Order: sequence, then structure tokens, then C-alpha cells
Amino acid sequence: MTHTRTELVALLETHGLKPSRALGQNFVVDPNTVRRIARLAEVGPGDLVVEIGAGLGSLTLALAETGAEVLAMEVDRYLVEPLRSVVEPRGVRVIQADALHANYHELLGGREAVVVANLPYNVATPLVLQTLETQPLIKRMLVMVQKEVGERFAAHAGDEAYGAASLRVQYFAEAHIVGKVSPNVFLPKPKVDSALVSIVRHDQVRISPLVVSESALFEVIRMAFGQRRKMLRRSLAGWVSEGVFERADIAPTRRPEELTLEEFARLAGAR
Repeated sequence: MTHTRTELVALLETHGLKPSRALGQNFVVDPNTVRRIARLAEVGPGDLVVEIGAGLGSLTLALAETGAEVLAMEVDRYLVEPLRSVVEPRGVRVIQADALHANYHELLGGREAVVVANLPYNVATPLVLQTLETQPLIKRMLVMVQKEVGERFAAHAGDEAYGAASLRVQYFAEAHIVGKVSPNVFLPKPKVDSALVSIVRHDQVRISPLVVSESALFEVIRMAFGQRRKMLRRSLAGWVSEGVFERADIAPTRRPEELTLEEFARLAGAR
């Protein structure tokens, strides 16, 4: 059982609450949508699921229905007690924490985990990237984000949405958009469509540190995309040394959105 729109509105009213615009809160109020997300997360008995931004428990209840062990994380202190009243009877553990600063070592206890989250626009990119960079025990993520953010996560060379964030995700993981979500299933209704993005961590980072260091690779990527519409010879004018493009076998007239991660690695390694 999970929340309908009527039930969630009643829960908000009972506790004297309103969705926080400052925290980007948009609660899912459609049972079919949260069960779809739980199904796409591919979790079940024996899995540890960390739900980031559990809100009032709509998705949490659907995740609990799968038989997985669910840890629900919520930053808004006003929502924590109502959330507990809804999901703790279903065996869910609730903690109040900011996902960007949570102690995952303590929370996971050495276990591998799956993150499932409905993420507001302002934290989606830093949270996904930080999780990939710092939490190797989180092997998979299924995140619901603004459609444009999802397209950025899943983009490849030549795509309109392709950029530094796309390459950062690719370095650690494989990302695919696995669904779209209408604004109509949220309270309040946002002005944008949402996307469901599956992110699966590689066993090893895609570019070996023996080929080029992570810091050197992402230095050239940041500089190139700082002026993304310019040719590399212009956007990297302050970075290149003589013969770099020739050694990397990359034409200086190309633009950064055309290069793959491996090509950026060749550039970084040829400096």
C-alpha cells in the first residue's frame, strides 16, 4: 500500500505541513508511479536500499513492498516524525540526514547498497557525482531527476546534453534513461518533466590511473567545456603544450562535445 493524492494531502494537513519550495519538495502522489520506480530499481529480499529524500514515504512504501531492507534518509526535520509514523511499521529505518554529508561508512556497515531517490534539481548533479566519487559500496542508483539533468547524466559524445557531468558519470558508471515521469503525478505539480535514470557502477573506473591520472583527465575536460562551443585549440589555449594535439592524434579544430572520454584521456596523457 502506498499514498494516493488524497492520503498525502491529509497527511500534510494533519501535521500542519506544506511542501518546502526551498528544499525543492515535490511529493509523488501516484501509486503506479512509485511501484514502477521500485520495479525498475530491481531490488528485493537481501538487498539494502538507501532512499534519499524519502519525504512522506510514498516511494518508501513501494520499496518496502519488494522485500528489500530500506533505509529512508530525509533532511527536512519537520517530515521525519510523520515519515516514521508511515514507514517504520513496515520495517523501514528512518534517519534525518543531509545526503551530501551523511556518514555512509556507518550507515552501510560494510554492505553493498542501491540508492533510489527522487532528487530536486538543485542537488541532483552534486549528489550523484559525489556518491560515485566517494561511495564505492553503492553499486547502483535509480534516480528521478529533472529531464534535462537526466539527459546530461546519460549523454554521449555528439549529444546536445553532453558535457563535463556526462563524462564524470561515464568515468565511474554506465547511465541510461529508463523512463519518463509526467508532472501530473507530483504535489505540487512541477513545471518540468522528470526522467528516471539507472546508473550502474563499473567494476573499475573506465580510464585506468595507469593511463592518466583522474585529476589530469578532468582538468582538461573542465577547461574544454568552459568554452564548449569553441574549437579545442581555443578552449585549451592556456593548457596545451607544443605538439599535444599531434601526439594525441586529435584535430585541434574539433569541439569538446565531439570527444569521447578515451579521447580526452589521450589529450591529457599527451601533454
